[in-house]
Amino acid sequence: MYTLGVLWYKSVTTKKKIAIIIAALIINNNALMKHFFLTIGFLIVSNITIAQTDRSKIETTILNYINGTSYNQPKLIEKAFYANANLYLENKEKTLWVVPAKEYIGWYKNKKQGEFNGRIGNIISIDNFEGIATAKAEILFPEINSRYIDMFLLKKIKNQWEIISKSAASENSNQQGDKILFIVSNASFYGGSDIATGNSFSEITNAYTTFKNAGYTVDFVSPNGGSIPLTYIDTSDPLQKNLVYNKDFMYALKHTKKPIEIIAKNYKAVHYIGGGSAMYGVPENKDIQKIAMEIYEEHNGIISSVCHGTAGIVNLKTKDGRYVYEGKIVNGYPDSFEKKDAEYFKHWPFLIQKTIEERGGIFQFSKRNTSQVEVQGNLITGQNYLSSKDVALQIIERLKSKTN
Repeated sequence: MYTLGVLWYKSVTTKKKIAIIIAALIINNNALMKHFFLTIGFLIVSNITIAQTDRSKIETTILNYINGTSYNQPKLIEKAFYANANLYLENKEKTLWVVPAKEYIGWYKNKKQGEFNGRIGNIISIDNFEGIATAKAEILFPEINSRYIDMFLLKKIKNQWEIISKSAASENSNQQGDKILFIVSNASFYGGSDIATGNSFSEITNAYTTFKNAGYTVDFVSPNGGSIPLTYIDTSDPLQKNLVYNKDFMYALKHTKKPIEIIAKNYKAVHYIGGGSAMYGVPENKDIQKIAMEIYEEHNGIISSVCHGTAGIVNLKTKDGRYVYEGKIVNGYPDSFEKKDAEYFKHWPFLIQKTIEERGGIFQFSKRNTSQVEVQGNLITGQNYLSSKDVALQIIERLKSKTN
């Protein structure tokens, strides 16, 4: 029985395993069967939990390195590295410069501890397997227009993840460390139906590329965090093709941040992405609403949206209880463009245009397949995927005007 169980456990997906476990427990009263399935169920849950815990611990280790080197805190750096680790670097005299971790940590001991030194670090990706891991981070030096990529090899030693080696390479870069937060949805279906939907890939890629080219860093947040469904992917479009095969970019979409992980003051703008998914999970999420309004009201940041992403702003209220778009011109996907006889429309939770107009907003749009952007101070909205780049350009222009 045990051998058959192990073979079965290895052969099916986690989703099927869980479904079979639940079904077996409901319909089978045999004590041995119950014990078997509960044991397998425990193994599944344990494996998932361990994987999540390891990823979190690896992230903490890399953040100790990033924060330690950015704020001259040698104890944090020491916490990140294995005692006998080496860094494989380069300088003008050596193409391979081997620096022991202890020596590297010493570079920060004579600096003013706790003071920001201009290094801006971000984790790009993590890959782990059975006690070993690799990780990638970018380190920005805006003052000298430089960007480093740090590559780490980590090992789990006595239940602690430690960096056992690091290497790095640099390039010229216009990235200044300013961040834009893309708000996306975890919804894979229209409401409770089995009709698939997703986040508009073209809207993501057009805006993302525009921001990156202008020197901004883009993060992604979703109600649940983790992977998100994508739709409207066209790999005949060179821009989309480039990003769909970009491991770092796709890693970010697979590991979107949870609202609890977001520090609002770190972002200059929020950008609500469209696609059918945008109608579900995001508009009613209180934590995302709080992030958006804190950026908007407390840090003079921008709220923006495109196409069905405008659904995300319908419930946003200022501190005095007014809707953020009240008395303002708003753009998005108009109700009249919806296919009201289509099956998906039966599961629509609300109408974007109708809701905004009922709550005091002025909804304007142009004919189909044309770009239209409305700029109302720090509220910027676009009609469709064709407006994605234009919305991003307006955000960039607005942010630049604040610094001049």
